[in-house]
Amino acid sequence: MSWFESLILGLVQGLTEFLPISSSAHLRLTAAFAGWQDPGAAFTAITQIGTEAAVLIYFRKDIARIVSAWFRSLFDKSLRGDQDAKMGWLVIVGSIPIGVLGVTLKDAIEGPFRDLRLTAATLIVMGIVLGVADRLAARDEQGGRHRAVRERKTLKELGVKDGLIFGICQAMALVPGVSRSGATISGGLLMGFTREAAARYSFLLAIPAVLASGGMELTKLGEGQMSWGPTVFATVIAFFVGYVVIAWFMKFISSKSFMPFVVYRILLGIALIVLISMNVLSPHAGESAG
Repeated sequence: MSWFESLILGLVQGLTEFLPISSSAHLRLTAAFAGWQDPGAAFTAITQIGTEAAVLIYFRKDIARIVSAWFRSLFDKSLRGDQDAKMGWLVIVGSIPIGVLGVTLKDAIEGPFRDLRLTAATLIVMGIVLGVADRLAARDEQGGRHRAVRERKTLKELGVKDGLIFGICQAMALVPGVSRSGATISGGLLMGFTREAAARYSFLLAIPAVLASGGMELTKLGEGQMSWGPTVFATVIAFFVGYVVIAWFMKFISSKSFMPFVVYRILLGIALIVLISMNVLSPHAGESAG
């Protein structure tokens, strides 16, 4: 991988990780359209460490409070009902599905799941799901002529069952095109949570999974097309760009609809299907370097 490729891929990772449009799909598509080799699942996992570092800094006060309360609750039973201590456990519970599936489906993640036909399908299908979830949330928030405004749930009402469902949604993002934030936010909205609550838990839930998968893939640096310099450079770029994006996105969702992302996903998926069907683009464009 050249330094220029790592610069572009780092920018793409930072720009798309927190938006519900799938960073793994965009990394895959960027390489395919540019005629580069597929950067691979390992490269994606490592560069996600950069964007996850942005989450750690952006939510540093929340994370410090949660970790402190959770750790103290291990030794003090009176703290086990504390909201922050419960959130610590819920993040652990929600991380189980992706941990199990990430290990058992490892070969598929690095192989068949990266077929661009599957990416196109998941872009469209999950775009529709996000659109439906967003519309339901808007109906509750705005009410209507014959419908009262319905109060949506906050993170204080998050339970173990909710955490597991969020976790299952997150695990779906092992397939490029699904989007970690898109799947978990959609799941949260369909369960009746507010946009902000769904997004906040989504980002917190991603921390263990991303750091674990990225840490495991660090051992592959230097193999194939992955080398230390360009990969670390892409990760650093992803961090700075990702921090700006997450700050913008958290403000955006407080008052805006997800529909622009829904339209974008569907149009991109359709365009991808057309290009593949016309043999302009191969569904296996590039050899995976991961």
